[in-house]
Amino acid sequence: MSYEVKLDIFEGPLDLLLYLIRKNELDIYNIPMALITEQYLAHLEMMKALNLDLAGEYLVLAATLVHIKSRMLLPVEEGEKESEEETDPRAELVRQLLEYQAFKEVALSLERRSLLDRDVFKRIQAAEEMPEEQEDPMVEVTLFELIEAFKQVAERMDKEDLLEIDSERISLSDRINEILEDLAREKSLSFTDLLKTSRTKKGIIYTLLAILELMKMRVVRAFQADPFGPIRIFPAVEESTDG
Repeated sequence: MSYEVKLDIFEGPLDLLLYLIRKNELDIYNIPMALITEQYLAHLEMMKALNLDLAGEYLVLAATLVHIKSRMLLPVEEGEKESEEETDPRAELVRQLLEYQAFKEVALSLERRSLLDRDVFKRIQAAEEMPEEQEDPMVEVTLFELIEAFKQVAERMDKEDLLEIDSERISLSDRINEILEDLAREKSLSFTDLLKTSRTKKGIIYTLLAILELMKMRVVRAFQADPFGPIRIFPAVEESTDG
């Protein structure tokens, strides 16, 4: 498969690390380096297998994690005990993660604030039509959550008797157009259902690549109501209000 999706608009290596920490419900001040390094490297392998173009920063952080992990395996001499912050090889990584997380939260807060007036205005206008119990707010998902959902579907399909058709010709552009046509009709689509419509491994890979390409072009966006819950795909382009 020669097609390659570049990740220049997606999250970087620190986002992947924060995602794994959140997924495993870990204490950011006490990261188990063996576990987090193993999962980080596994995600990189999955991304490479999907022909996702990894920036050099991903590999730099991978080397950093392996180095920290190896340092933590070394015994600490009694005479070398200083303050915990100075001796903990994770200290600098934790500082970077906290700083990056703070910037991300500020950026998200500013983005939500820019939409607040418009959303409030719409809610006031349609107040009489709104149900008493509103749906849970949707949160935009990351690239890594999409890959995790893809992995779960792919693993379940490995256990099934899939019908692999060698003569089947799958065009990425055709899959993109199919998804756009489905979105125009349904307004939103289940990510898992989209993957399951393909009965071959190649088919689900092309479905994922099509969605990533559409996200890169800012044509669609992916959201979920709960952390690690079902993912839905929505159109990203709003209808024009010009005459």
